[in-house]
Formats: sequence, structure tokens, C-alpha cells
Amino acid sequence: MSHWPLTRDDISRPAYRSLAQGIAAAIDSGSLRPGDRLPPHRDLAWRLGLSVQTVSRAYEELIRADLISGEVGRGSFVKSGPRETVEVPWFRAATDRPPIDLSMMTPVCLPGIAQAWRDSMQRIAGNLPDPVIHSFRPRQTMSLYGGMAAGWLARCGMVVPAQRILITNGCTPAQMVALMSVAQPGDEIATESSTCHTLKPTLRHLHLRMRGIPGDERGMCPEALAAAARAPGSKLRAVFLLPSGAGPFARIVDRERREELAIAASESGLVIIESDVLGPVAPRRPPPVSSFAPERSLYFTGLSKCLSPGLRLGFLAMPEYLAERVLNRHLSLSWMATPMIAEIAADWVATGVADRLLAAQRSELAARNRLAQRLLAGRSKGFPHGLHRWLPLPPGTEEHGLIRAALARDVALAPGSGFAVTDYAPALRVCLGGASSRDLEHALTVISALLPDSNGVWPGAGPEPV
Repeated sequence: MSHWPLTRDDISRPAYRSLAQGIAAAIDSGSLRPGDRLPPHRDLAWRLGLSVQTVSRAYEELIRADLISGEVGRGSFVKSGPRETVEVPWFRAATDRPPIDLSMMTPVCLPGIAQAWRDSMQRIAGNLPDPVIHSFRPRQTMSLYGGMAAGWLARCGMVVPAQRILITNGCTPAQMVALMSVAQPGDEIATESSTCHTLKPTLRHLHLRMRGIPGDERGMCPEALAAAARAPGSKLRAVFLLPSGAGPFARIVDRERREELAIAASESGLVIIESDVLGPVAPRRPPPVSSFAPERSLYFTGLSKCLSPGLRLGFLAMPEYLAERVLNRHLSLSWMATPMIAEIAADWVATGVADRLLAAQRSELAARNRLAQRLLAGRSKGFPHGLHRWLPLPPGTEEHGLIRAALARDVALAPGSGFAVTDYAPALRVCLGGASSRDLEHALTVISALLPDSNGVWPGAGPEPV
């Protein structure tokens, strides 16, 4: 629901959360604009058949989310200023039991991760390199940790000399730097029909446009990419790829298609920007697309999705002709990666902690993917070690209706529409890493109960959940 004003039909249980969602969606869609005054608590309560306390709690949630402000004697107003995204589908309150979160793609919270951090900091404390504390020189950080970065990239199938690797504070800065380095405002970036949610606001910020390229079950179609690049007036400058399981479809593209995409990009004069945020989570996967055309590729990976969310370190491999431009863009954006995080990462790699945590992630993710396949009756798509599953829904399904139904049962999901670039079929992204094993099993059981049966009949009297 992104309209305003809301009606009684828009409210579901729990009512305060549903009301907060509705107002947030109206702000996000522009139905409510910065500076608009919201109705007084008592007036809105009467209009929607709610208690004044329920409306007050919803307004408090929106104030915590920095979407509205309350001014004594004047009322509640939509906050002004640019807003790229709104954190939906739920808002967490300090006094409220948060939902089981299957909407965010995170690694499994393994019991050994916290101890790994503690042990590493104790080891480092006794032998901390001076540049970690005092250096402002980006090249010094690169020289200290370039070898570690090159070794990690080799695990991912990219053999790159240390001097052609930029170390960043995670994959998001690497993605921004890559895009800034290859395109100018008004240019277009080719993507699959659905892509990572962070790409859209990044392209808007850089005044770049997105062009969805048709694909099939194997991924983006190379012929369609080449045709889009050849089209009269085309402003395609690069192709953005997620071929190793991190994209919405949780698909690992086969080797032959990867080679074909590299050839199509090369022959069309396009730069390849390859996002591999999962890194070596999937064992025995094909080499990166970038490895087939390294002279025109920007490839990045990181550690936060495969080892620990707090280990926000990224590695961006760059071709020689773009190296100076990439380094300068990074200087203006972030200056340098945080040396202390790089030092902890280097310690984990050197002591074997990274290997042990990676193996444990693979084992646990394999078990969780098997569980999802069983409880969702084989309806979801993905690969054995993925951090999420892609759950297609019957044609015509209203995604947000199903998401509201799940949220009313304390399960948070991500709508497929949030990743769509072109026309899409309704779906949900179901993430497997963020919840405990027990909570995940419960949440998957809830989702399964909300889905239609094998004959396409939805639970309850209606044709689909409300």
C-alpha cells in the first residue's frame, strides 16, 4: 500500500506496525511529501477504527525510523530532505519482539565467530604494525595487505597481481568506485532483469541509467547484450553481473555462459563489472566472468558475506588502463580502507581462522538449504551453499499481501519487486543466514503454510492471502 489517505481495509494485525508500514510506503511513493502534516492521533484513530494508543505507537515507530518528526503544539510532520530508500517491510522498536528476519542476506551467525574476533584482537595487540595506528597513506595499506588480498582473490578464481588490487571498506564502496570509473552521467549500465537492491540507488546517485537485458535459466543472454550495445543511440558503457549466487535468482552461471558473456562484452566494447560478494562460499564453481576478459573487467569480492558481517573489507581487481582512475575515485570517496579491519582479516587468513569459518559456513548453509527445499516442497530456487532462496509465486500474486501475512506471524521477507529492473514475475527472497536454526525452521513452516497448494489454491477462503 503506497496510497494516502489509508483506509480501514489497509490495516492488518499487529495494527500499529501495519499503520507505520502504510505511512512509510506513502512517504516512499511520494503520496506523502516532506513537510506534510499527519492527522492528529485522535482523528486518525477514529477514521481507521483504532485506539489512540495504537496510532501513537505507530507514530513513535516512524519517529525512530527518522521518517517523521513530532512537534509539541503543532503536530507530526513528514521529515524533509532527500530519501533514497525506506526501511520496509517492518520497523523494529526497542520494546517490541523483532520478527524472524529472512529479508537480509547475511552469513550464519556461527558460535565461533565472536571468539575468533576476541582471539584475533589479542594476538594483534601484541604485535600491531605502526602504520595501522598512524598511517594516512592509502598505498601503505595496499602494500601491507595486497598479498593477502591477492591470495583471497585466487581462491575465487581471479589471479591478479597485488598492485592491481584496491582494498576497500567492503563491497559497496568497491561497487561505487567501479561505476564511477567507467561511466559518465547519462550513460547506461546493462544488468539482468533483476539485480542487487543497492545498484539502483547507486546509479541514481551517479545519474546513470539501468538497462535490463533479457535472460533465461542460465543467466543473461549474450546475444541480447550484444544487440542492446549495437542499438542506435545506445549509451551502454558497462555490464553489471552477479553470476555466482548472490543475485536475486540465487543462480550460479555455468562456465560456457560466462565465456559467452565475456566475449559479448569484449566485442561490444563494454566494461565488465562483476560483483562476487559471496566469494568462495560455493566450492568448485566456474571461474569468474572477469577471468575470461581481465583486460576490461572490474571484479570485486569481500569478506562480510562469507566470514563475518563485521569484517567489512573488499577487494577490487582492476585492469591496468583503469588503475589510476580507480585509485583516484576511491581517494575522493573513501580515501583508504580501515587498516585495523585489514589487519584482523590478515590475521584470520594467516592463522587458518578464515578457512575454518568458511568451511563451517558451507556446512551450515548446506543444511539450511536442504531444510528450505524440504519445507518449501521444492518450490524455491538456489544452490546448495547459498545465503538465500528465490521463491517464485503464482502469476498475479500480490507480493506485499503475502509479506504482510508473514509479518503478522513475525516473519520478515523481501519482495521480488524490490530487485526488478524490467517486468518480473512475483517472487520472494528468503534469506537463510540471519536466524537461528530453530527460528529458521519455524519461519519456513510459516511461509509454507501461507503458500498455495499443488492445485494453486490459497489457504483460507480467498484466492490469495490478504
